[in-house]
Amino acid sequence: MLIYGELTAAERALRASFPEGRWVDLRTGEPEDDDPATGARWGAERTVRAEVVAALLLGGNTERPSSVASLRLAGARITGRLDLAGAEIGHLLWLKECRLDQPVSFNAASTRTIRITRSRVPGVDAGLARIEGRLDLTGSVMDTGRLSLINAYVAGELTLDEARISAPEPWAVFAGGLVMGGGVFCRNGFTARGGIRLPGAQLPGGLFMEGARLESPDGEALIADNVTTTVVHLSEGFSATGTVRLRGAQISDLLTLEGATLGGGDTALSGVGMRVGTFDFTLAAQPAGAVNLQGATAAVLHDGERSWPEEVRLDGFVYGSLRSDRTPPHRDVAHRLAWLRRNPGYAPQPYEQLASCYRQAGHDDDARRVLLEKQRHRRSTLNAPGRVWGYLLDAAVGYGYRPWLAALWMTALCLLGSLVFSARSPVQTKDGEGAPFNPLFYTLDLLFPIGDFGQRGAWHWTGATQWLSYVLIAIGWLLTTAVVAGVSRTLSRN
Repeated sequence: MLIYGELTAAERALRASFPEGRWVDLRTGEPEDDDPATGARWGAERTVRAEVVAALLLGGNTERPSSVASLRLAGARITGRLDLAGAEIGHLLWLKECRLDQPVSFNAASTRTIRITRSRVPGVDAGLARIEGRLDLTGSVMDTGRLSLINAYVAGELTLDEARISAPEPWAVFAGGLVMGGGVFCRNGFTARGGIRLPGAQLPGGLFMEGARLESPDGEALIADNVTTTVVHLSEGFSATGTVRLRGAQISDLLTLEGATLGGGDTALSGVGMRVGTFDFTLAAQPAGAVNLQGATAAVLHDGERSWPEEVRLDGFVYGSLRSDRTPPHRDVAHRLAWLRRNPGYAPQPYEQLASCYRQAGHDDDARRVLLEKQRHRRSTLNAPGRVWGYLLDAAVGYGYRPWLAALWMTALCLLGSLVFSARSPVQTKDGEGAPFNPLFYTLDLLFPIGDFGQRGAWHWTGATQWLSYVLIAIGWLLTTAVVAGVSRTLSRN
């Protein structure tokens, strides 16, 4: 209960202005004197007790029903603890360029719009709160505490533009289970020393962190696991020292890291199982840690030359189409294959996914090249006999994706055999029987195990030429087997 005689001049002015929602401005107009960082030196003329603020918000001096009561205070030092935990607050609170000596608590409170802008406050606890308006902390500094919004509900927007939070604990913003009616805005130089935790948050208005700076070098800079939202902007100079984690996030429209910088820790970005409409990953610099997209889905992937680190986990990553900055069309396949090679070990799915993407775009030749590289990568994981057979399939028919290679081999061997066999005379197997000798058809008879031109049985050789005929027979069988195996592999895959 407010006792008028015990109020200071500043508190009386605040009490008088509250029923009509008028501003009480205690600032001097001198920037150095009005800086909340120096607020500890402000005298009694600029000091308001937290208990007076609480008493007014809880219904003190609302005797003017024709006006909308609200508390608007600028340039004041608020002493004591502003504790409104569990309170029912029906009035707007707006503190501008104030200094609060102790943390503020709205835990489990039900309130209207709260605005604490360009002020210094040790911390804000609004866990379990229900804010039927917006929560605005634009430009405020929290240098000894954190912002807590665990399982809170905010009907409007959460605005942290230009704010600076330096928590002495791992989390600067702890907002697991946050439910928003609007968007979350952390832009224009927002800085957090400590992680931002948003697991399971529902953000239908989006998450906007353009130009934000997150510093958590020993852990996660941003945890947004299982977030449900429309857009996530980590762009336009966004930087994170620590892991950005979006496991299981559901982002219906756009996730963009255009112009962002990721670093710190073993993993720069973890998007395991996330679902994204358009994924814009055109970073400003190559990430310092790995990128993990296992099991993720994106309708469109847009990347650039500096997007990918040395390690990219792509097993299970599904995308509908690809766009790339600064990659000429004729180099796109080579660029993509180098991208797949960054995936540790051998996994067939990334190759199959890339080939499927090319086929859907009508680039069948590119799809075949990708599948050929898949087989070559797989070959490196086989034992010695498997690798030998793989090299043979590759050289003969390109694992079935280049069947014209077999025709080239056969043509070259036919020319070789024809030249050698035409330079010497063979021995007729049975005198007076069989067709006249023809070097070309004799070579074809040796190379093709199926079919008979009547040459191989009617004529034979002695000496070194006989060994050439044996070699041609063996090569013919190997080529035929390779063609059948390669084509069968291709047909079964298609």
